[in-house]
Amino acid sequence: MKAIVFRAIGDIRLEDVDDPKIEKPTDAIVRLTASAICGTDLHLVRGTLGPMQKGTILGHEGVGVVEEVGKEVRNFKPGDRVVIPSTIACGYCSYCRSGYYSQCDNANPNGSKAGTCWFGGPKISGPVDGLQAEKARVPFANIGLVKLPENISDADAIVLSDILPTGYFGAEMARIRPGNTVAVFGCGPVGLFTIKSAVLMGASQVFAIDHIVERMEIAQKLGAEIIDFEHEDPVEEIYEMTGGIGVDRVIDAVGIDAIHPHSGPAWRREKDMEQEFTDEVNKIAPETHPKGMNWIPGNAPSQVLMWAAQVVAKGGTFSIIGVYPEGAQFFPIGIVMNKNLKINMGNCNHRKYIPMLMSLIESGEIKPSQVITNVEPLSAGIEAYEAFDERKHGWVKVELVVAG
Repeated sequence: MKAIVFRAIGDIRLEDVDDPKIEKPTDAIVRLTASAICGTDLHLVRGTLGPMQKGTILGHEGVGVVEEVGKEVRNFKPGDRVVIPSTIACGYCSYCRSGYYSQCDNANPNGSKAGTCWFGGPKISGPVDGLQAEKARVPFANIGLVKLPENISDADAIVLSDILPTGYFGAEMARIRPGNTVAVFGCGPVGLFTIKSAVLMGASQVFAIDHIVERMEIAQKLGAEIIDFEHEDPVEEIYEMTGGIGVDRVIDAVGIDAIHPHSGPAWRREKDMEQEFTDEVNKIAPETHPKGMNWIPGNAPSQVLMWAAQVVAKGGTFSIIGVYPEGAQFFPIGIVMNKNLKINMGNCNHRKYIPMLMSLIESGEIKPSQVITNVEPLSAGIEAYEAFDERKHGWVKVELVVAG
């Protein structure tokens, strides 16, 4: 079968690989009909989240049709159309029973202390072959699959695999209440769904901070007040627009590949931090292999963490869903402690949110088509990766069509 395979930092390829097989009685084999490219995939290829195991199939978003089930999978049968949650969970350990599917004690082959197990991730996450392929093995399939109704298309369903639950999770961790003011850093696909979730939760104002025009235009359509950090200082602007108080809730939807401004008032205020940012990059990504304009790590890993801590009001809540590697050791703890902030962060418990969010898509309350901008065949997956990584004009979220 065809699959997108990680070979080295800066080196991914569309290859012919062996079809997956049932390995345990709790497995299922799913024939993928759609997958997607996520910003987290870019962290892996750029070398800022790893290390990776050579030969791992990438991708953690998938929709498809069940082809085969193990003898202990009793709630699915061949022919069922399903969405695959990005994180893998057993469903019966104490963490899963409490809704912390991303901290499952049994899913990660490296042991319970290794943390979240997810498709197409680094060594520490399994690794488990991912979903940018024609077929995939799904462990603990009785929990790791969710049936799809006929009235939800693949294009709508693919966002349920990761980006929509993660955005909702970020807003929920921020403890948004009606009337709150909220700042969301990052208007990538996850950030956009965070904005939508904040609006659904009753936020009176949502500020969206980014610098890519297409992303900010979508954020504005979703109800956010946009701030371009290349032309404005987000800290100054947010304080100006909140009467000098700051926001009640702030959400980091960027993570390790953040960048600092290259011009404007924000750059002038923080240009003396460029060496510190460079040192951070060298620490978390000692090995990088840029190729032209591709696979270039973000140049300011802690930029969003710093801005977020500065703009949130005293006693507010700081939610982090942007991905950071274990080696990241930079955080503005002094600001956070002295403002009595509450911090919530972590990997999304996707399986917990999918049924509820599916109903919001069915009702039309959430429209995935507002975020998905490009649909490409799996055969053009490498080119799609490159365009998405370069943030080419119009490329906000990429669906990969795997089969008809």
